[in-house]
Amino acid sequence: MLDRSESALGTVLRSRFYRSAFLSLLIAGVGLSAATPQLTLFLVRDLGTPLPLAGLYYVTNVASPIAGYIVGRWSDRSHDRLLWFRICSVVGAAGWLLMASANAVWMPFVISTVALSVAGGSMAQLFAACRDELSRHPTRAENRVIATIRMAFTTGWILGPVFGSWFGGVFGLRALLVATAACVFGAIIPLGRQRVERYDDPARVRSVERRRIDHMMPLLVFTAVCVLAMTGDTIKFGYLPIYMAEQLHVSDSVRGLVIGIQPLLELLLLPVVARLADRYGPMRAMTVGAVLGLSGNLAYALSTSVAGLFLGQVLNAGLWACVGALGVSIAQHLYPEGAGTASGVFLGAIPLGSAIGGTIGGIGVAAIGLPHVFFIPATLTAFAIAAFTVLSVREAHALADSRPDRLAE
Repeated sequence: MLDRSESALGTVLRSRFYRSAFLSLLIAGVGLSAATPQLTLFLVRDLGTPLPLAGLYYVTNVASPIAGYIVGRWSDRSHDRLLWFRICSVVGAAGWLLMASANAVWMPFVISTVALSVAGGSMAQLFAACRDELSRHPTRAENRVIATIRMAFTTGWILGPVFGSWFGGVFGLRALLVATAACVFGAIIPLGRQRVERYDDPARVRSVERRRIDHMMPLLVFTAVCVLAMTGDTIKFGYLPIYMAEQLHVSDSVRGLVIGIQPLLELLLLPVVARLADRYGPMRAMTVGAVLGLSGNLAYALSTSVAGLFLGQVLNAGLWACVGALGVSIAQHLYPEGAGTASGVFLGAIPLGSAIGGTIGGIGVAAIGLPHVFFIPATLTAFAIAAFTVLSVREAHALADSRPDRLAE
């Protein structure tokens, strides 16, 4: 039975598993965000990788959705959902240790493709376990529960880059990668020996064909649309600092403030977005988020001052708050027979969006320059808005069709 009065924070605080998941994501977020911005520097400075080749490192992210799908399928066949979370975390820790000991240019590319793509499945399976718990103990605040837990990872991404810059400067980049391995493995510790049994809805009729690709089409379409909306983020991180330094001639501190404001705003907006989704529907909220993302990219593209870039960051924080708070929940609802698969496919597609965005950015900057390159992700986000609108209408029709059935019950 749904509890109308229960708050998301109260739900998280009363549940040992939710508290553990929060701490786990915080530890993992700090470790991953500490190392990620330093990887290109590690490739160039420590391994002597040519800069153009180092930029191709993020193309290895194309393996993430494949690994996420495979791990998700295995998770959906396992009784204990946290088993695959632990396996992925151990694989990830081993991958970062291998990265720290790499002595050849090709090694990080192979390690990222094979080990770190699998490691990305740990977060997906943790959210799949959250879905199992929410299915077992339903609440009207489910979007806010997920958003509250997701805030831990976002907080990690605010703290991690600061820690990584300091730690790498004092102890070296290889030591930083070892510390990241420790954090990835340490994410297992808060969960201890807890088990989360896979939830099987007794009301859902199982059929031999239930996992056919046509059943996954809504999930795949939604994920592809989200990738379209997310492509501008990699372009922003790669080229906005260059634009500010070389064309706007702003100071290092102002550049850091512009880049750092988005994750902080995203953290503050996560519970707001989740509350709006609980009231108006998650797909409608995602559509609004895409509109904010389009506006943010246009602000970048048309900006001739730091003020315009600040505005773009504020608007894009709204998009990423929607993706962070609602994306995995929507994916799980679109493919309810496989929460692990849905989580793995969606969260695995986020690094894929980074790879696509990096490719588009490199070609776009060469073709039309800065800041006009942001017209490209703005155009892609416009297509995403149209697709989200269609999905929102279909969601509304599906809810309307289900009401007579609920009344009959």
